[in-house]
Amino acid sequence: MSTEAEPAAAAERGAREDEEAPKETAESQEDPAGQPFGLPGKPLARGPFLFGLVGGLGVLTAIAIGQMVVNSLSTIILVVVAMFLAVGLNPAVEALQRKGLARRGAISIVFAGVIVAFALFGLAVVPPVSQELTEFVAAVPGYLNELQNHPTLRQLDAEYKIISQLTTFVTGTLGPSLASGIMGAGLVVLDSVFTTVTLLVLMLYFLGSLHTIKDYLLKLIPSSRRVRTSAISEQILTGIGGYVAGNVLISVIAGVLTWIFLSVAGVKYALALALVVALTDLIPLVGATIGAVLVTAVALLQSVPAGIACAIFFVIYQQVENYLIYPRVMKRSVDVTPAVTVIAALFGGALLGIVGALLAIPVAAAIALIIREVVIPRQSQA
Repeated sequence: MSTEAEPAAAAERGAREDEEAPKETAESQEDPAGQPFGLPGKPLARGPFLFGLVGGLGVLTAIAIGQMVVNSLSTIILVVVAMFLAVGLNPAVEALQRKGLARRGAISIVFAGVIVAFALFGLAVVPPVSQELTEFVAAVPGYLNELQNHPTLRQLDAEYKIISQLTTFVTGTLGPSLASGIMGAGLVVLDSVFTTVTLLVLMLYFLGSLHTIKDYLLKLIPSSRRVRTSAISEQILTGIGGYVAGNVLISVIAGVLTWIFLSVAGVKYALALALVVALTDLIPLVGATIGAVLVTAVALLQSVPAGIACAIFFVIYQQVENYLIYPRVMKRSVDVTPAVTVIAALFGGALLGIVGALLAIPVAAAIALIIREVVIPRQSQA
């Protein structure tokens, strides 16, 4: 009885398993691991076509990024210069804070000082330039009358019609060119004013949020290296601030001494010329020479003895500045050898012009500090 029932039961179980097997397979295909569309297939083969496609897309992306950087280079330079000036003015703000002022009040005083310096420079330079142009325009008719009354020129004009040709050139060619040039100069002035205002606003924002920016960037560093990175960054910022303060101090000394000398020598527009010397003296290596040449040329136009005296004064002063003033002011700010200073200024000037020359020395000092504190210890442990 039992032997007959066992084959029947086994056949019944086999039929039930055959009926349930397709259902389990369908269920496993429908949702094997929580995926309603089944298991993913094999990845695409990394053939030469796919490799070339990915490489080409990478090259196009790099070119697009490069074009964006080139197109926005002026904005990047403006932001970098504003940050550089903010870091340079930060020691003055902290000095006022140590005297009991709040940071906002200290920033307001320093920023007001910067605005006053810009205003004084404009008031000292713009009136002499406009006065010279006015005097020149008023003197042009007299010059023309003197030329017409000159006997040699009158004889040449009778033969070659020089004055009539000159009049035609002035009215037909030079006049429109000057008009377009004046319009272009006006646009340049407006662009310079806009750039200056933008620079001052960015500098104010960076100066107010310098600690916040520094703390945020330090959070991107691993916690095990954060303390050492903070110490190195503080030393770099201190060096940049000392360099900016020292460079400004040297320029002020140059401008004051030049103003005193030009006033004693009786050279016109002594204050404006002294401000030009102070401004150009900010440029490393060649700035002092450029200012000296400009002021000496203006003095020569006024008087030959005054021009010779200016040349002698600037030769003597530059020796004093290079070997006495500059080392004493900068010895605690940037620890860079003279050869590295010259090379950095040359490379910075070649890459970014005057701005690059100004930024090159503190950047070189920062790189030297990183090499001394990070690279050399690692090489010693290897």
